[in-house]
Amino acid sequence: MYRILLVEDDVIIAKQVSKYLEKWGYEVETVSEFSNVLSDFTRCNPHLVLMDIGLPYYNGYYWCGEIRKISQVPILFLSSASDNMNIIMAVNMGGDDFVAKPFDLEVLVAKMQAVLRRAYSFQEQASVLEYHGVILNMADMSLLYEGEKVELSKNEFRTLQVLFENAGNTVMREDIMKRLWDNECFVDDNTLTVNINRLRKSLESIGLHDFVKTKKGVGYQLYR
Repeated sequence: MYRILLVEDDVIIAKQVSKYLEKWGYEVETVSEFSNVLSDFTRCNPHLVLMDIGLPYYNGYYWCGEIRKISQVPILFLSSASDNMNIIMAVNMGGDDFVAKPFDLEVLVAKMQAVLRRAYSFQEQASVLEYHGVILNMADMSLLYEGEKVELSKNEFRTLQVLFENAGNTVMREDIMKRLWDNECFVDDNTLTVNINRLRKSLESIGLHDFVKTKKGVGYQLYR
């Protein structure tokens, strides 16, 4: 089942589109807080975004740009401003297609299906993990926090991945070591400590201090 994130300020249109798409078997979530669309995006982790251009706070072009910093998920723009300039702007900002309002719901679904086929026929979605505003990008092994981005090493990425997957819980040292190194290889326990220290320095470079907490004698946990 494809997850759709609907970013539409018009409540009537949002309800009509959601109801119609659900009949087609799509799982639809609508944005509730237009001042922070990126938060809903990371929580929903959608396969496709339906993005209106005219939104409160920031327009759809802005949020498309923010999403493109962390994901290549397809974005289909919806707008009553269907002049050539807006269509060109939508494509240049990273949009995959444009549907002019008022639109026929059958046409919308056809366009969505075409975009989804192009996006997922030969590759899987590049997903992200999010914890209290910190975003781990699975596609390029990077971390994003308050507009700052850091590229992670393979071990840093794998360590954060297992911590994000178990956010709120302590992950045992042994479990992290299994994720990092081949079980057949003997790894000194101190090697993990060295890797954690390197990871913390990378996190501090983008203002994340004490993000990875040590649970003495047990393991590590994300903390915000």
